[in-house]
Amino acid sequence: MEQGEREEFNRVVDHEVKGHFPAGAVRRAVLLRHGDEQGIEAGYLLLRVFVEVPDEQGLAVWRDTHRAEVDGLRRDLSRRLPSARLLELTFDEPGAPRISVPDDGSLTTERLSGREIVTKALALVRANYVFPELAEQAATAIEARLAAGEYDQLDEITLTELVTRHLQEATGDRHLAVMLGDVPPPNPRPGPRPWEPKDYEARQLARRQRFRWDNFGIRRVERLDGNVGYLDLRRMPDPANAGPAIAAAMELVAGTYALIIDMRRNGGGSPEGVVFWCSHLVDEQPTHFTDIVYADTGETRQFWSLPYVPGSRYLDRPVYVLTSRRTFSAGEDLCYALQVLGRAELIGETTGGGAHPTRVYPVSTAVCIGIPFARSVNPVTGADWPPATGVVPDIAVPEAEACDLAYARALQYVLALADVPPPIMDEARDALAVLPASATGLRCPER
Repeated sequence: MEQGEREEFNRVVDHEVKGHFPAGAVRRAVLLRHGDEQGIEAGYLLLRVFVEVPDEQGLAVWRDTHRAEVDGLRRDLSRRLPSARLLELTFDEPGAPRISVPDDGSLTTERLSGREIVTKALALVRANYVFPELAEQAATAIEARLAAGEYDQLDEITLTELVTRHLQEATGDRHLAVMLGDVPPPNPRPGPRPWEPKDYEARQLARRQRFRWDNFGIRRVERLDGNVGYLDLRRMPDPANAGPAIAAAMELVAGTYALIIDMRRNGGGSPEGVVFWCSHLVDEQPTHFTDIVYADTGETRQFWSLPYVPGSRYLDRPVYVLTSRRTFSAGEDLCYALQVLGRAELIGETTGGGAHPTRVYPVSTAVCIGIPFARSVNPVTGADWPPATGVVPDIAVPEAEACDLAYARALQYVLALADVPPPIMDEARDALAVLPASATGLRCPER
């Protein structure tokens, strides 16, 4: 795990731990692994919780006061991260005493060993991966490593990272990944469901409220100087929930002369979301964006543009899409579709390479695996973007320089128009003047 990924993981752990206690009771929590400090054996983790107390006596009182919450945390930890056999309570002071909370032995029978986790994950890959021959090759390679003891005495974090790396090396598929997290068994491929208005409406409302917290992945909508539109999109949400927000964002940039869509931090989402966004960029005539071919049935599901969108379409004006190695899955789908149609110019880095729709399967109470079960096929190219390489941009530059380059090209387009009002022409000239080739100076919004 790289330093940045480890810091992010610890932020998640800190948030999860604090959620077990009243606000302000826990100062911070850190997860330590073998090698971080003495006393942590190979294959084990230590969760250290720093609480708000002044001294050793206060620590004991805190433990007694929050006994129910501590027991709940201990049980949750034993279930979701079995290698974290060590749980300590302490406070932020050099040499502060620590209280150890013993592991919940009642869950021992639910735990799988590392070997059992790998074996079960490989069985799921063989049974469900979209390319059976490649699945067999990858599973055979992993089994050789398993027999050699490469996965022995590893905690779940290290084990999932290592097996994922080896699976992706064998297949070139970044959607094939072993992860922490327990999930219910996957449903069959989505199809028609009995109409249950109350249940359906309740589910949709819950989803809409949850995803509204990050504005359905629409991080920023802005009019840049020179009347250039800018959209920062972090995911491709289901339009059943995000439709009004997407339509509103497109309405806010409807009057601009050119549009920049920033996909550099877009991790994916739903194919329906891709269709909804792309439908705003083409006319009402049917446009065939992509197909999804299901490996188990051979059935093909087609995705076409929508004949109606609830708002303005963005037509006959240039669109620039920013990409990076973090652009992934459905985010790549949007990039590839617009590039193949000639509707947008891609600027930045080659994308991450997640071309296949994926389902998540439970492996243990702590581990699950994402397995591609279908493949995307573009109707123009007859293929998807290669998972091993990703979508290649039209203009390759480091992601940090992509926005300035796109903005410069948009401004040059504006300056070449014949009917731009003088105030906007002045804005465009001034903005372009401070965009040097070194990509310093004025920048598009980054975060």
